[in-house]
Amino acid sequence: MAKKNPISILFPDREGIVYRNISDASWHDLGLDSICDKLTQKVTERSVIASVMRAMTDDPFVAAYRAGVFNDIMKYPDLRTQMMELLSHVQFLNDYGNFKKDHDMRTGVWELLHRLSELDDYIKCVEQIRECLEKFEITSEGLKTLHDHIDMIYQDSLFAELKQDIAALKADTDNLKSITVGINLNRNFQVDSIGLISVNKKEFKSSGILSSFSEAVTTRNGLKDDEKWDGHMRFHPVDNSSADFSGGNTMKLGALYAAARVPLLTPLLASTLVTPPDNDPAQYVTRFFDKEVSGMLNLMTRRLEQVLSKYVNFSIGNIADLIPEFMFYIRWAEYIEKLKEKGYEFCTPVVMNEEQANSERSMQAVGLYNLKLAAVGEMPFKDIVKNDLDFSKEHTLYLLTGANRGGKTTITQAIGLIYVLAQGGISVPCRRFEFIPADCIYTHYPADEDKTMDLGRLGEECSRFKALFDACTDKSLLLLNETFSTTSFEEGYFIAKDAIRAILTKGARTVYNTHMHKLALEIDELNAGIERAQAASLVAVSTAGLRSFKMKTAPPEGRSYAEDIAVRYGVTFEQLTASEKSSEE
Repeated sequence: MAKKNPISILFPDREGIVYRNISDASWHDLGLDSICDKLTQKVTERSVIASVMRAMTDDPFVAAYRAGVFNDIMKYPDLRTQMMELLSHVQFLNDYGNFKKDHDMRTGVWELLHRLSELDDYIKCVEQIRECLEKFEITSEGLKTLHDHIDMIYQDSLFAELKQDIAALKADTDNLKSITVGINLNRNFQVDSIGLISVNKKEFKSSGILSSFSEAVTTRNGLKDDEKWDGHMRFHPVDNSSADFSGGNTMKLGALYAAARVPLLTPLLASTLVTPPDNDPAQYVTRFFDKEVSGMLNLMTRRLEQVLSKYVNFSIGNIADLIPEFMFYIRWAEYIEKLKEKGYEFCTPVVMNEEQANSERSMQAVGLYNLKLAAVGEMPFKDIVKNDLDFSKEHTLYLLTGANRGGKTTITQAIGLIYVLAQGGISVPCRRFEFIPADCIYTHYPADEDKTMDLGRLGEECSRFKALFDACTDKSLLLLNETFSTTSFEEGYFIAKDAIRAILTKGARTVYNTHMHKLALEIDELNAGIERAQAASLVAVSTAGLRSFKMKTAPPEGRSYAEDIAVRYGVTFEQLTASEKSSEE
């Protein structure tokens, strides 16, 4: 999805911006697939949303640029509605019109008239988009850039000339209301020839075809002495959904019929028809009349061609490309509005400037919670536990420990989600959030059993971690969930210890959710000799065995995963022997 477009409201046109894509595995680990499902039911829209959010860059300008656009769109619901209606019409012209099709001097009048109508619609769309953007007090650089681009088109002398030419041509072509056709018959009432009589400013008035024919043949003045049309003969339009003049052998041609494959059609008439593919019979009469009308309207045709040839390269693609970009912001705005109505709290992410980026702190989150709890779990906001967390030189890597099901995975996931949302410009589930963007997010969660058959579970973990470590930089975000826990404690501890020190040497912001409490107890040893970054112990707090789902920076509580499981299922020494003591008493 990442691209350069001079009027993009998602991907600003700046040199040096590099985008990295979040992997499928990390996208799934963060729960973003299930969250995107809540935004829209349309698969194509979900695909666009995912492609935008997966393309990450650490350039702070992009995140701030998107946040500004999103704020404008959130602020003005009417702006969303009006812009999507206008852009949808532009998209239709771009997809189904003749803007991108070459034309030459052989172009028929009907195609020229159709092109004329499209250009007239395009002029109106440009004018209305300009008026829409001026109607609202937009503050974002992205929408201001879009307005300037549209205004440049509007003020361009070529556009003004186009508008003037189209208006003049429309004054002529809007008067074309009907065509008079003459059909010559032989003594057996068979068609001998057919031709175009005139192009008229007035429409024919409808009457019954049988009564019209009867009147023309049987009344005293019904049969005319010459072939000239006096303008009084009535007509009956062919019903293209039910009429059938040849027992099913006629070919339906829009509002006209031509019996092209029955004896009624003479070789003379057949010679005037261009034979199209079998599956496109409508071209018989269309091309015939196109030829005849073009001949009769030779002056108008030449004038149309002369005017339209000046605008053959007039492209609307750049404007049409904005539809998926607006849709991205609008779907998120609609969803967040719904959550706000239910009481959920969101804030605009603040991108740290260069001076702040050079300071020791690279992120501050106040009142952070996991969006998935609202999107999938639909937990009431009052029941969600909020946490505060910083990334700084002293807290570059968090060793997150605590009781099982105490919220460790939830907070780990929440940190990844808030970066993805913030870098997409979207309001984030937090009371306040300031950050330096990450160049990408890498996750290492336990793999499915069927993915570990070849290397074994530990081998698969090590292989994935090596690839992750090689890909990440000091600007990346690493989220490790029970990494190296599929082997014995001693083996896992040995590998994890080296991995932690390597990550600190690289300086990547990291949350390592683990049950190996011993790692957190040896923080000083892990930090020894490394100046660039430091590890810290983060604990999921529990009081009297109750999970609070609150996180705090503190030494580990010292209870291992095995001990926590033992307590839950009543297999500690005290629990197992409690029944014997009570029976003795």
